Amino acid sequence: MKSLMGKTAVLTGAASGFGLELARLCAAQGMKIVMADVQQDALDRAAAEITALGAEVLAFRLDVSKADQVEALGAATRQRFGAPHLVFNNAGVGAGGLIWEHTLADWEWVVGVNLMGVAHGVRVFTPMMLAAAKADPDWEGHIVNTASMAGLLNTPNMGVYNVTKHAVVSLSETLFQDLSLVTSQVSASVLCPYFVPTGIHQSHRNRPDDLPEQAPTASQLVAQAMSDKAVTSGKITAAEVAQKVVDAVLAGQFYIYSHPRAVGLVGTRLEDVLQGRNPTDPFKERPDLGDKLRAALRG
Repeated sequence: MKSLMGKTAVLTGAASGFGLELARLCAAQGMKIVMADVQQDALDRAAAEITALGAEVLAFRLDVSKADQVEALGAATRQRFGAPHLVFNNAGVGAGGLIWEHTLADWEWVVGVNLMGVAHGVRVFTPMMLAAAKADPDWEGHIVNTASMAGLLNTPNMGVYNVTKHAVVSLSETLFQDLSLVTSQVSASVLCPYFVPTGIHQSHRNRPDDLPEQAPTASQLVAQAMSDKAVTSGKITAAEVAQKVVDAVLAGQFYIYSHPRAVGLVGTRLEDVLQGRNPTDPFKERPDLGDKLRAALRG
């Protein structure tokens, strides 16, 4: 995209983390902003802040896992602002533990938010954007889906989270290719952050009542403790990542990394695939961490 000035953005997970930071940047660009989030009180505070920055804001409480709610978001966006130029399918939740220990409710919750939330956003907004592009040869749009470095790696004891984020990377790569078949005016990117202080490690605060959480297993407790430490100690800020998103949209860049050095680990994984060798020990460079995790899980 050549410019964001005066255009419309739809942001899910907009009340905190990457979503809120991107809303601040979009406001600075003079964009109209649709802010969607499942947590009403946080959404109200965030929308008030962005409105105070001078942006025209539509706040919409949304559970992205619910198809009818995302469809309602699309209808509300079209009615208020028309087709959005930037869609940030960003809402996500975290969950860890040994993969066979996830309950059915765990799978339904994490897959529903992390994967189906993105799928619903793509399904609802892409046709609107393509129609706008067809009607105006100067119209341009961009879709950014939030995945994770967990969508390019398979860190142990992160089970269902890895599965959903790999799926989002695949969905996004396919979206990029599919869009290129039909238009040059709308494109896509995938955001693959590493550990960034965003609050995702406390996702359980928004877990729906109809998908109750059972008493955590030992592996899930270990995963939660590791996530708490890794996320809260991250040196790259959510604001810095949001700026990377804006830069990528303006540059037409597909892969967006918060920690480019971590891509080296992806290279090791791809070499495993190409050579047909067993997956490399993820703790090869830090055996002390691997020993600590094994001891915790076997103890």
